Order: sequence, then structure tokens, then C-alpha cells
Amino acid sequence: MPRIAGVATATPPHKIDQQSIQSFVRNVFDQTEHLKRLMPVFENAKVQERYFTNDLDWYGSKHTFTEINDLYIKTSLDLCEEVTTRLADQCEIKTTDFDVIFFISTTGLSTPSIDARLFNRLRLNPHIKRIPIFGLGCAGGAAGLARAHDYLKAYPTHRALIVTVELCSLAFQRNDASKSGIISVALFGDGAAACLMVGDHVPRNHQKWAQPSTLGSLSTIYPDTEEVMGWRVTDKGFQVQLSKNIPNIVTSLVKPNVTEILSGHEISMNQISHFVMHPGGMKVLEAYSNGLEIPLDRLKHSIETLQNFGNMSSATVYFVLKKFLETTKDQTNEYGLLASLGPGFGSELVLLKWD
Repeated sequence: MPRIAGVATATPPHKIDQQSIQSFVRNVFDQTEHLKRLMPVFENAKVQERYFTNDLDWYGSKHTFTEINDLYIKTSLDLCEEVTTRLADQCEIKTTDFDVIFFISTTGLSTPSIDARLFNRLRLNPHIKRIPIFGLGCAGGAAGLARAHDYLKAYPTHRALIVTVELCSLAFQRNDASKSGIISVALFGDGAAACLMVGDHVPRNHQKWAQPSTLGSLSTIYPDTEEVMGWRVTDKGFQVQLSKNIPNIVTSLVKPNVTEILSGHEISMNQISHFVMHPGGMKVLEAYSNGLEIPLDRLKHSIETLQNFGNMSSATVYFVLKKFLETTKDQTNEYGLLASLGPGFGSELVLLKWD
């Protein structure tokens, strides 16, 4: 089976604590009763600090969509170069050794896509296959692993590079004091990650971390949930759309999907040792705990990631996965489940095994 050979992560330079962001919101928006009722969301989010593309003063100023998107391209390219180089060094390979690149992002627009621009920053294989993926939001992280698994089943001698970058802070709009807008300010951050997946015929040339295999995946899109999560593209940029029903959807619909993927591999829930869950928010993690009937402390790596980085959309699950790889080096014959949810509304599950 294909396996995960390494993960690298990176963040932009501006580390900002939650109290500073809360104060910023009070200064930027009019102090209406509506806003005062929403302010507890900053504490309820359980986010302690995050990383942003710019300092808070920049977000308090007016910017055009063109300016914002140009900044998305520049910052994304810098972060992708950083994580790709770091991943190659970590895995003791050259950047020319990648056969295919899956590039995942939903927080900006670029044609040519960022993976093509990356080619002119790094020495990459001139015949590298490019597979950009847009629009999956938070689900994009797990989907990248799933699609790379499918590819490597067909090309077992290949090395797949998965790169994801999300600059959620650039979606901030100074005139959006809606509930979804304020929740997004309390929850989302910026970050990037790169993952190396390799086929069966690629030798293990380093053992710094655990290298779990990907056994299979399950993609699910739920009917009549199109408005649950997504972006509305306006002349000012991307405006977030979030439904209060997301935790309820997680609680009610995820367990049947988990049961389906496990039964397909003749595995029971009590055989899952590692839950690598994308931390969409604290309420989403609690919904996972309730829906899958597992103690919340089994999601501790997801909780810690949420506290220290916020929700970085598709990149976040790789920050969680990195924690598992660093702490499970000596585990063998143990199973894990990696999960993300995103616009559609859909679920992406990947079944892992620590060999």
C-alpha cells in the first residue's frame, strides 16, 4: 500500500494571540448589541493564538480584491517553497524526485496555479504531473491524501508531493459583522503543509518518523447541504458562509461513513488507535467525540493544534498528522482514521495503518 513518508509545516510570521484579535474586533466594528452578543465566541473557540499573513493594522485598512489576491499569490508561493524544501530535506531526497504534485487551496485565485509558479522557485522535475485541487476547503487536506493514494496505486514507483496552503485571514472583511464573519475571525488562521506519499516500490531510505500506510479512503457528499459552508465571492473578496448546523451534521452523519469504511476493510471501531481529525472548531471536535462515541481526550492532538494555530482550512489536518508521526514511531499493527469535512457539504476519510 502507499505510505506517508513525511510531513512538513510552515506558518507566516505574524503570531497573534486571541485577546489581541478580540480587541481588534472591538476597535474595527461598531459596538452594537448584536456584536456584544457575539463576543463570547472568542473564548468559546478555545483558540489561544494563530498566525496571520500580516499584522493587525493591515487588516484594519481598506484593500481591493486585486491587492488581497496578489498578496495571496506572493505569500502562498513563499510558504510552499518553504514547506517543500523542508520536506525534501526531512525525507533525504531532492526536490527533483517528486513525480506528481497535488496542490490544494481554497483561499485565493491563481492562474497559472501556485504549483506551476513553484516550478520557477525550486528545481522540480520538468515532467512533474500537476494536479491542482480547488474548492474543497477544510476537506482538501484529507482529499489530497486520498487522491494521492489512488494515484500511487497506479504508479507504485512514484513519489507524490501534496502541498496545501490556506491564507484564511485574507478573507476578513471590515464591513462584515455577521455571525459567520465574527466566528471566522475568532477561529481561522493561516498556514501551509507539504506531505510526501510514496508507492509500494519506493524503498524506505529514512526512518526518522513513523510511515503509516494508507489502506483506502471514502469520499461522501451529503444532499441538500450546499449552503452549509463555503465562500461568497464579492467585489471585496471572499466572504465566509458557515451554518450553525455543522456540529449536528457531524454528529448524525459521520458515524455511518466511518462504519462503512471500516467494514469495507473488516476493521471494527475499537481497533482504531489514532484519530487524526481536522479541528474545524471545538464544537466540531465535540461532535466527533459524541458521534463516534469516543472520549474527547483521544482527540488531544487536534485540540492542541486548534489552540496553537486555529483552523487553517485544508492545511490543518497535516499539522495534526505531523504530531501523530512524531509520537507513534514505535507503534506497529495499529490503525488510524484521518478525517476532514468541507464545502459541498462533504466528508473525506482516510484509513491508516502503522506497519
